[in-house]
Amino acid sequence: MTDKQPMYVLPEHVSRTLGKDAQRTNILAAKLVADIVKTTLGPKGMDKMLVDSSGNVIITNDGVTILEEMDIDHPAAKMMVEIAKTQEEEVGDGTTTAALLAGKLLEYAEGLLDQRIHPTAIVKGYRLAAEKSLEILNGLALPVRDKQILQQIAMTAMTGKGAEGHKEKLARLIVDAVDQIAPETLHGQALHIQKVKGESILESELIQGFVLDKEKAHSAMPSRVVDAKILLLDIPLEIHGPEGDTKISVSTPEQLESFLASEERSLKAMTQAIISSGAKVVFCQKGIDDVAQYYLAKEGILAYRRVPKSALEKIARAISSMVFSNLHDLSADKLGYAAVVEEVFHGQEAYVYIRGCKNPKSVTILIRGSTAHVLDEIERAMKDGLGDVLAAVQSGKVVAGGGAVEIALARQLRAYARTLGGREQLAVDEFARALESIPLTLAENAGLDPIDVLTELKKRHEAGLPYQGLNLFTDKVEDTFAAGIIEPLKVKTQAISSAVEVATMILRIDDVLISKGSSGLEPRYEGME
Repeated sequence: MTDKQPMYVLPEHVSRTLGKDAQRTNILAAKLVADIVKTTLGPKGMDKMLVDSSGNVIITNDGVTILEEMDIDHPAAKMMVEIAKTQEEEVGDGTTTAALLAGKLLEYAEGLLDQRIHPTAIVKGYRLAAEKSLEILNGLALPVRDKQILQQIAMTAMTGKGAEGHKEKLARLIVDAVDQIAPETLHGQALHIQKVKGESILESELIQGFVLDKEKAHSAMPSRVVDAKILLLDIPLEIHGPEGDTKISVSTPEQLESFLASEERSLKAMTQAIISSGAKVVFCQKGIDDVAQYYLAKEGILAYRRVPKSALEKIARAISSMVFSNLHDLSADKLGYAAVVEEVFHGQEAYVYIRGCKNPKSVTILIRGSTAHVLDEIERAMKDGLGDVLAAVQSGKVVAGGGAVEIALARQLRAYARTLGGREQLAVDEFARALESIPLTLAENAGLDPIDVLTELKKRHEAGLPYQGLNLFTDKVEDTFAAGIIEPLKVKTQAISSAVEVATMILRIDDVLISKGSSGLEPRYEGME
């Protein structure tokens, strides 16, 4: 056989990119994602305006919000979005740092690939550097000594966001909220943030209980109940119709009257069970029949219907009660308690305030703001601050911010690299260089000369001053820990772990097979030059 026939293994609708082309394209995609959020880093980072297909506008500099709202198709870019989501779920802050670090690790890995260093050697070096980084970070961390440090952590997290002008007030609310809850029950779900449009951010407050945007079930019910015994139900207070195509044959008016009367008797028995329990406020996950509403209102009981399950569970934690699924189980000693339950109108919207709960396992931070956009940005800033404070309380350790910890880490990693043999040493050096991109970006976003700032930071750290970082309130290099620029240790450890995992995963890919039916991905993937 002299004529060689071409052999086709893959179907025509599958495109294949392999070797260096696959690596370069993936690295480029990751770098592009990192570049998108790069300008938002730090207290002087810029905001992004995101407009979706429906015309909804989001103005934010929150890394995870920007990446989630973008319609990203590229598979490697999607992996970058995933690490931002993981960072948000685990800590609540540091999403931009994680994405930027992953982008820089890949960018510098590309330089090593150009030097014909195999991806597995780079991956091994990055993993060694990550393990050493976590060890060094624990040595650099300081213990959380008092509430003042927690307040400074919250303020650092909110700096540069829409809430910056009122960060002292909001930081106090966060720390007070965390302080209200016992450490063994302290987690993200224990703290609820409720947005109420109108008035100033300064009117925001901490509610020792819960706030729900619901209107009472019946206008004749009281708007305020003092020393309230509260019942939580996840069953309907109404009669269910028969299932399927059931027919009821009624031949006389008396039978019809008896049938209707039996419905009312059933509803009256339900409400009587609630009245007998001593409950003065009822929150029901399902519906409440008009007849049941009438009987409850007649007894001066305040009731709310169709309360979301998540809200019902938070109310249960706030009032130290349980959610009942059977009216026969009711008893006065099993009900929850609040000093006051009242309905308050803000504009046209009704809100129910549950205040004065004893030993609450859940509290609410009520935030006020003039517009929906302002409220959304304050909520994102509060969640960042709250996540940082929770991380600091749970780990009990903090580090100096302003790029101080990254410079200290890079310095020690370079010393560690010199103890390694083989090509992994070069990867550890590049890892240290990637860490230095954080203070460089902070300086760049603040309009400072990044090279001058980096050289000054290195000089201070070489002189044995490990807490020297960039204070962007004074635009000077100084002891950021003493200046109150503090971050939780967990934010840094999680960002490094996530960034290394995604960078090493992308580096190990040398072959990409894409079906042309994959939502129009193939042309975009190949056209990234």
